[in-house]
Amino acid sequence: MSVGCAKKNLILGLGKVVWLSLPVLLCSFPAWSQQPPMDQTANSALADSKGTQPSARGQQPAEHQAGSISGKVVDQSGANIVGAVVKLSLEGQFLGLEVTSDDDGLFAFSNVAPGPFQLTISSPGLASHEFSGTLQSGEAYVTPLIMLAIPTQVTEIHVGLPPEELAEVQIKEEEKQRVFGVIPNFYVSYEASAAPLTAKHKFELAWKSASDPITLVGVGVLAGIGQAGDRWGAYGQGAQGYAKRYGASYANVFAATFIGGAVMPSVLKQDPRYFYKGSGSKRSRFLYAVASSVICKGDNGRWQPNYSNVIGSFGGAGLQALYLPANDRRGSGFIVSSAFIRLGETSLAGVLQEFVFSKLTKHPRRAASQP
Repeated sequence: MSVGCAKKNLILGLGKVVWLSLPVLLCSFPAWSQQPPMDQTANSALADSKGTQPSARGQQPAEHQAGSISGKVVDQSGANIVGAVVKLSLEGQFLGLEVTSDDDGLFAFSNVAPGPFQLTISSPGLASHEFSGTLQSGEAYVTPLIMLAIPTQVTEIHVGLPPEELAEVQIKEEEKQRVFGVIPNFYVSYEASAAPLTAKHKFELAWKSASDPITLVGVGVLAGIGQAGDRWGAYGQGAQGYAKRYGASYANVFAATFIGGAVMPSVLKQDPRYFYKGSGSKRSRFLYAVASSVICKGDNGRWQPNYSNVIGSFGGAGLQALYLPANDRRGSGFIVSSAFIRLGETSLAGVLQEFVFSKLTKHPRRAASQP
């Protein structure tokens, strides 16, 4: 065999050995065949890192985790209140969060954001209750026992007489009012808000004034003065003339008192009394007193035109025309002039009541009133 053939056979033999040994080598190193390239391993780790980020973002920070609020509602006896309405306000704003207590009086709010809160608890027939607190992050807040009490009721009791009985008492006091303790001064009220008079009271007051002994004595004095001045000369002199003058004078007083102080005030529902003012400037008090002849207080407590006194003045003058001597009536103007004289006398009496008689009347009840 030549050398060239021997080399060729040797090379072919070595090639066969390597080819037959290649599967064994590959099976002996499996990690090499399964290990991915370096760039694929890096990309997989980055994907895992990115994949975990959303879950971390979805978790709330510890200081902002929601919590819960619960408690129990009872009454004063300690019994559970069923159905009590509990409203939850967060940071002073009511967001419509509302629950009711169960059979055990328990209530609860879940998923409540941390921060200041206020509970308003109410139940029919009981006073509502408010509770405030601050919920920490993730806290299960349990309120102290909440007790609803029966609301305090304030009842005002006014102890007093009915208006009619009060007027009766006031009239009795007014009938004791006398200037210098002697002269009747019944038609003045020192009460700021005297009770309105009934028709019965008005007639009783008129009769009391007209029949008072001092009134009868005063009429006698007027009759004597009239006779001394020969007033109503047709009546003559002597006892007969004095008696006629006395009768005419008393008829004037009686008519003016009853028509202007009882009949018309009852029909028109007006108060015949003078209401003492006692406050303000002297000018305002003087004008108030002068106006009393044409302005009065109604039974409803309101000031109004004094129709009673005006009609009473003209009515009294008309009656005088029936019994006074014909030559003293002075024609058709007698009634008008007599009525105006009567109105002037009423104004003068008001001024005296406001500035003089109030100081001379025994134990007057002075109370300022406004016209």
